[in-house]
Amino acid sequence: MASDPSQRGGVPAAFPTLGGVPAAMTRVVTGHAPDGSSQIAMQSAPPRTDVFTHIPGMVSRLVWATPPCPSLPFGGIDPTVAVASFVPGPGETRFIVVTFPPDAVFGAAGFDAAAAVRENLALSPGLAERFEPDGMHTTPTVDYAIVLDGEIWLELDEGRSAHLRRHDVVVQNGTRHAWRNRSERPATLAFVLIGASGAARDHTPFDTGNTHD
Repeated sequence: MASDPSQRGGVPAAFPTLGGVPAAMTRVVTGHAPDGSSQIAMQSAPPRTDVFTHIPGMVSRLVWATPPCPSLPFGGIDPTVAVASFVPGPGETRFIVVTFPPDAVFGAAGFDAAAAVRENLALSPGLAERFEPDGMHTTPTVDYAIVLDGEIWLELDEGRSAHLRRHDVVVQNGTRHAWRNRSERPATLAFVLIGASGAARDHTPFDTGNTHD
């Protein structure tokens, strides 16, 4: 499932820079040489770096993924190519870096919401299916988020929100949420999703007693 520009957003020949963050970030992966010494095993942009066509300014980068119990030494095979779902199962992880364009993009003349949904489903399998029409979503994961550049608003239920700026961090515990970029420039966040176990109840992965119509 490596990026194919003919079917996916793909990485353009000339990588754009979005708010100071390049679309194609350099990923360095370490490993062991035959003699046991440490070495650079991979150094390139993550193959699943996708620059969206129908959501201008949106970039998704699947950096890495691990199974419930990773094994060492690293075998040299990039795990991201075979990832079928951006949402990890219990004990699995996903490392994703996302650039969010300003929310004004979604209200711009000519914005094709249906095409944007189709593109998101193609480029973010397993995650895009969880989105409600207003962008709220829930995943059965504990997420670590770091604001690398720009500013963004984390929206929760009942209008609760937090305004996050560069270098702020979030621990998201399986709550229903959305990311809103109310600024005029892109915002880039790094996420580590850790698959958790819990009983689903409506839009929340854990039985908190709350429901959402």
